Amino acid sequence: MSLNGEPRDYTQGNLSKAIFLLAIPMILELSLESVFAVVDIFFVSKLGQHAIATVGLTESVISLVYSVAIGLGTAATAVVARRIGEKNPAGAAHAGAQSLIVAIIATIPVSILGVLFAGNILSGMGADAQVVREGAPFTRIMFGSSLVIMLLFLINGIFRGAGDAAMAMKSLWLASMLNIILCPVFIHLYGLQGAAIATVIGRSGGVLFQCYHLFKGKGTIRLRSIHFHYDPHLLKTIVGIGWPATLQFLIGSGSWIVLARLVAETGGTSATAGYQIALRNFVFFILPAWGLSNAAATLVGQNLGAKNPLRAEQSVYITAKYSAVLMGAVMFLFVFLADPIIRLYTKDEDVIRFGALALRWIGSANIFYGIGMVMLQALNGAGDTRTPTRISFFCFWLFQIPLAYILSIGFNLRATGAFIAIPVAETAITLASWYYFRKGKWKKISV
Repeated sequence: MSLNGEPRDYTQGNLSKAIFLLAIPMILELSLESVFAVVDIFFVSKLGQHAIATVGLTESVISLVYSVAIGLGTAATAVVARRIGEKNPAGAAHAGAQSLIVAIIATIPVSILGVLFAGNILSGMGADAQVVREGAPFTRIMFGSSLVIMLLFLINGIFRGAGDAAMAMKSLWLASMLNIILCPVFIHLYGLQGAAIATVIGRSGGVLFQCYHLFKGKGTIRLRSIHFHYDPHLLKTIVGIGWPATLQFLIGSGSWIVLARLVAETGGTSATAGYQIALRNFVFFILPAWGLSNAAATLVGQNLGAKNPLRAEQSVYITAKYSAVLMGAVMFLFVFLADPIIRLYTKDEDVIRFGALALRWIGSANIFYGIGMVMLQALNGAGDTRTPTRISFFCFWLFQIPLAYILSIGFNLRATGAFIAIPVAETAITLASWYYFRKGKWKKISV
């Protein structure tokens, strides 16, 4: 029943069942989105380590676009969920339409800059001349499709806020299947550029599916032209929630970019390729925690809208327990099976050595990742996006980055220093987010 998209009231009934019904399609949705990354790196890896480095470095920078998309999606989820909790579906649709307006305006300059300065982006990330020469067309195509990325994340945020996690999941199913089918074909025809073309086509298919159901479907949310009428108060609310959420993810993404550059500087192309393979697998395997955290955000928003903060709080604690158990199992995989996991992607022994080392260090704090993500998303779901932003800024930029440089350069650990800094900083984020969630100020946020 969790996969068929039937409208449900998540403001009452058994909480464990509500978490399950929301989290399962969300986990599958995010898993399929991550299939993009895994499929690309699998097929691209056959083209050599320079191709792997190109994809990894491009994705590190284009994660800035993901950050804006996720930030606006977070705002849309918070506002839409609150209106649904208040039993106001028309208001939810209006909020979704206004968030689309903001997204389109925000994406245009990013796309233009990415297309014009693709080569500069790669060289600025520390790529060597061959990576810049061969990778610039790939980077240009990816940045040119920024609007598709933005809409894919944002519209799924709208569906999640409405409690229709199944629709968000189905759109990623379609996008991922198209990518899996087209990726090897287009790489064979066009080389590295083919991977970008296949990804763009796959994501575009997902967005078209989303738009059909958003405008013509029979779900809780159905947009009409009247919902796009200029509403300065609502736009201000969405931007007010969205910009700290965007900044929150930009801070995190920016930190990952700095670490990627540090790895490239201290370890070279082999370290970069191994790190990027490890990172893709890390992102893929922690998706159960992301799905659970998004379920927590929806439950918090809808139950606050229904004037039931106690149920909102209970949902977060239960979700955090489930996430900790799941991430404990993933931690076991990363620590003890890192080498065979990396060998699935490459036969280069240097890349395997760096990749396995990165995966072990990154995965060593998986339980903390699981709990921390739930806590941060719960705050975001309540509309309190500023607190997670402050936590991210302190733990990433004032702690993780300096620690990585001290370990890598000061203690001469080179790329390993960057790997070690990741779990240490993520543990700090978890402790801080738990503290602020327990304080309970998020219960009083009005959106």
